[in-house]
Amino acid sequence: MSKAKNLQTGHVGLNVTNLGRSLAFYREVFDFAVMAEGKEDGRRWAFLGRDDRLLVTLWQQSEGTFAAARPGLHHLSFQVDTVEEVKATEEVLRRLGAEFTYDGVVPHGESASSGGIFFTDPDGTRLEIYAPTGADPATAPTAGAPTCGFF
Repeated sequence: MSKAKNLQTGHVGLNVTNLGRSLAFYREVFDFAVMAEGKEDGRRWAFLGRDDRLLVTLWQQSEGTFAAARPGLHHLSFQVDTVEEVKATEEVLRRLGAEFTYDGVVPHGESASSGGIFFTDPDGTRLEIYAPTGADPATAPTAGAPTCGFF
């Protein structure tokens, strides 16, 4: 097998329990555009992205909530340029009543300047929005390990 020279992550597909609810959440929080949508009974889905790039697909085909203790997705992370963007998204999430893992912007590790917010979507999927710099270097919520690894 040959190695691709420019391999990068494509989109992430998420199972959801209620497409309408999840679609509203992801559009409000991430300012995603709906690139395509399936509205047929039993086959509801949405393709979300920005600037003509597909980033997240939502598939209404599950029940229950995200199971952090089971193999599979750990969390989905999005990078923004500045910590101010992280804080602006935090305000949107608070208005929506989202659940946060930690209070406010936290560093990725002890005295790190990268950091972000950790929260869940309506189905309990763990999400992160972070900036590579601008987080106050402080004690990390999880000592001895990356904050994004154990929440």
